[in-house]
Amino acid sequence: MTSHEIDYQIYGEEMQYVEIELDPQEAVVAEAGSFMMMDNGIQMNTIFGDGANQNEGLMGKLFSAGKRLLTGESLFMTVFHNQDKGVRRVSFASPYPGKIVPLDLRQFNGKFICQKDAFLCAAKGVTVGIEFSKNLGRGLFGGEGFIMQKLEGDGLAFIHAGGTLARKELGSGEVLKVDTGCIVGFSQTVDYNIEFIGGIKNTVFGGEGLFYATLRGPGIVYIQSLPFSRLAGRIYASAPQGGGQQRGEGSILGGLGNLLDGDNRF
Repeated sequence: MTSHEIDYQIYGEEMQYVEIELDPQEAVVAEAGSFMMMDNGIQMNTIFGDGANQNEGLMGKLFSAGKRLLTGESLFMTVFHNQDKGVRRVSFASPYPGKIVPLDLRQFNGKFICQKDAFLCAAKGVTVGIEFSKNLGRGLFGGEGFIMQKLEGDGLAFIHAGGTLARKELGSGEVLKVDTGCIVGFSQTVDYNIEFIGGIKNTVFGGEGLFYATLRGPGIVYIQSLPFSRLAGRIYASAPQGGGQQRGEGSILGGLGNLLDGDNRF
């Protein structure tokens, strides 16, 4: 194996975190901001990109960082390296309610494709790259643009899904239609495309957008029930305008209470 062999344990239900067990000289690479806690003896280093091209000079580092810039992620990632003589542990937390999904990339023939913000952490040696869409419709209307992330290597990687996770194993030619934001990731054998929903009533009054994704097997697909964009949209829609505190939301006295407080905004 070219990737480090790591052990892990996932804790929690709604707000999970993954604890990575590192033997001496083993390392794990993670997204900036996902770190939770670690044992003494682990050294933390910030690097360009995913660390896969660190031995290829300045151009290799710049290329690795440039790939992350195209996916909208930070130029930097963090490596946690066990420099102690014994086993040490480091933990990474999920960014919002959902499930952490462990992926053994050997079971996906060394490659897994996921949405841009799904990656959490991986064994050192796993490459976090970009996957360009070959389909114009997918790039324009797919919700993820022309670019998705691809995880390549022979080690363990961890991705995060919002809400409840569904794992679907599609047979050859089997099609699954999914809201574009609900896709977490899929194996490289799955064909991914975008279709127009169609129908005037569906388009104008459906409230589900104009397009959905079609996933054609064979392969494995992970679906999330709560995309972060949907969660953020609901929070923003429920927030009172102007940053004020809203009282009695959902009741007829809500607006009256604001008026009595001298707040004329309903």
